Amino acid sequence: MYALAKGSHMSLLALPKDYAERVYAGVLGKIIGVYLGRPFEGWTYEHIMEELGEITQYVHERRGVPLVVTDDDISGTFTFVRALADYGYDRNVTAAQIGQTWLNYIIEGRTILWWGGLGNSTEHTAYLRLKRGIKAPKSGSMALNGKVVSEQIGSQIFIDGWAMVSPGDPEQAAEFARRAASVSHDGEAIYGAQVLAAMEAQAFVERDINALLDLGTSFIPRDSVIYRVIHDIRDWHESEPDWRKTREKIVERYGYDRYGGNCHMVPNHALIILALLYGEDDFHRSLMIANTAGWDTDCNSGNVGCLLGIKNGLQGLEGGPDWRGPVADRLYLPTADGGRAITDAVTETYHLVRAGHALRGIPFEAPRQGARFHFSLPGSVQGFHVDAAEAESAARVHLDNALYQGQEHERSLEIRYERLGAGQQARVATPTFVPPDAITMPGYTLLASPTLYAGQTVQARLGADHSNGAAVTVRLSLQYYGKDDHLVTVKGPEQDLAAGEEQILTWRIPDTTGQPIATIGIELSAEKEVSGRVYLASLGWAGAPNITLTRPLDGGIMWRRAWVNAVDQFEGRSPEPYRLVQNDGRGMISQGTREWTDYVVSAAITPHAVQAAGLGARVQGLQRYYALMLSETGKVYLLKVLDGETVLGEAPLQWELDRTYSVRIRVVKEHLQAWVDGTLLFDVEDEGTPLSSGGVALLCQEGRMECGGVTVQPAG
Repeated sequence: MYALAKGSHMSLLALPKDYAERVYAGVLGKIIGVYLGRPFEGWTYEHIMEELGEITQYVHERRGVPLVVTDDDISGTFTFVRALADYGYDRNVTAAQIGQTWLNYIIEGRTILWWGGLGNSTEHTAYLRLKRGIKAPKSGSMALNGKVVSEQIGSQIFIDGWAMVSPGDPEQAAEFARRAASVSHDGEAIYGAQVLAAMEAQAFVERDINALLDLGTSFIPRDSVIYRVIHDIRDWHESEPDWRKTREKIVERYGYDRYGGNCHMVPNHALIILALLYGEDDFHRSLMIANTAGWDTDCNSGNVGCLLGIKNGLQGLEGGPDWRGPVADRLYLPTADGGRAITDAVTETYHLVRAGHALRGIPFEAPRQGARFHFSLPGSVQGFHVDAAEAESAARVHLDNALYQGQEHERSLEIRYERLGAGQQARVATPTFVPPDAITMPGYTLLASPTLYAGQTVQARLGADHSNGAAVTVRLSLQYYGKDDHLVTVKGPEQDLAAGEEQILTWRIPDTTGQPIATIGIELSAEKEVSGRVYLASLGWAGAPNITLTRPLDGGIMWRRAWVNAVDQFEGRSPEPYRLVQNDGRGMISQGTREWTDYVVSAAITPHAVQAAGLGARVQGLQRYYALMLSETGKVYLLKVLDGETVLGEAPLQWELDRTYSVRIRVVKEHLQAWVDGTLLFDVEDEGTPLSSGGVALLCQEGRMECGGVTVQPAG
């Protein structure tokens, strides 16, 4: 009903002063809601009441499942909105571009979506349409996929990010929601997504739920089912104080039996409205209702949690169960961009905040010079925890977020230690790769690459409280997956930290024999028993890695898990470390992060009965990379893949199956060089839209190839 005009007056609006903090509250509300509802997703109200009772706290332990899990509701929400960053933060980003974002980040059958089959899973159906060249919005249209498939719940699940980049701009949020939803959905599913997106965007500036509902429904047709659902529940709420009785009316008039498919939009949207109206503006009560009412509990609870997080801020998450402590900001985003998989609520908040600034043409400055961990938002710990390996000392260490009264007077991670004895070490750390408790993940496998590598330089800024007694010794330390995937600890140089003193710790990460680094952290020790507080203000790393990635001699699987697998078969038990098989089209395995910019990558690859085999650089997913491809056509190609394929150069090649070729790519700014068997074949400038950063990949096109190892080094 509404369309965005380029250069709309909304771009002139100032952002809310507490924008970042409110986005953070929305992100936390989303993941808390999902983690709360996930263990009993799909249950009826009766089943929940019989087995669990009213849902007033996390129940994962009662259900015997982990709390922090891979989940489509979270992955899709924070992945599809990346279309904005990938397409230059254009407010006119199209549905087709958002569809292309699906193809770039989704690994078929393995990530984000419910892979329930064509005509059964709405998102799987849309993905297959996109893969076969049908662009959005036709890919999700009712005309192509039918009414039942096109009106399921997914469009509502994934919509929160589009609202959080549009604070106080419901028109923009509703339009973004329409475009994003149309990739896979149509009809009532789009209307429900638009209502929620508009409400969440306006929640940055409006506190009244009824005013938000009035606004949300103004964006959809008055004769739509979603409009009627909201109108009916508001009427029932006026006359019926018991949410349970209104739930019964919803079941009678809008229940699952009246709508086809697996998880229809209409019944679940009704439960969201129920929770918002009867929740009495209280985060805890609203989540209780959304989860106790049943059906798609994690989806509904996540949307409710996000909206109330935005509206009421971080303080709204307090005063009830400890929702934040067990989560510790942790979340996983398994996609084809593996370096973004191990993340946290603060990191994802600032990706959204950056987009919100860019959409309004407002400069954005990342906290603490862009450090990966900066703890600048109240209560944030960014996945840091006390390492329990040293049980006695671990029990005497506690973490919190606090204001450090140092030179900068800033929020930091407070490390409080009590009677830390002589000869004891205490360590606090955060994951940089798949942690041990997530190696076997129920549901979706956690596909991820490490975020930290040998050769990179870590820097941490710490301060000691003025009230501390004796000095404490501090050092950086890491853990990597060693023999048979047991964690091996490596320690950096020691420095003493006296009361009131500040130090910057710098450490160039040593060789880990190519094994993935699992954690990075700070270790404390003392010569005599001490108590006190140390504040970690920031921790981050920079530079290209200096690594050779291959199969270790001492067993384990995590070296292979560090590669994001997007081929039909990736065999690690074969004689060669890397045997890739792709039955149709082009597949890849990739590793690395978007922070890698200028480097040299080299490998020895052997084609076997394959159309083409190659090496990739600056890989940002399945549809965004550079590649040096050796082809059965008797040519070698330097390609740029970016919403299509561009040949940057081609040269003759003596093509032989079962022969090993030495290949190398060097990328420095817009300059690319590539060698085969030591001969420089390409030396070009990418004068189009260059890819400025990304990881590395091995690529296989219809057949089998092998590789002994991949080396990445600084370009200098």
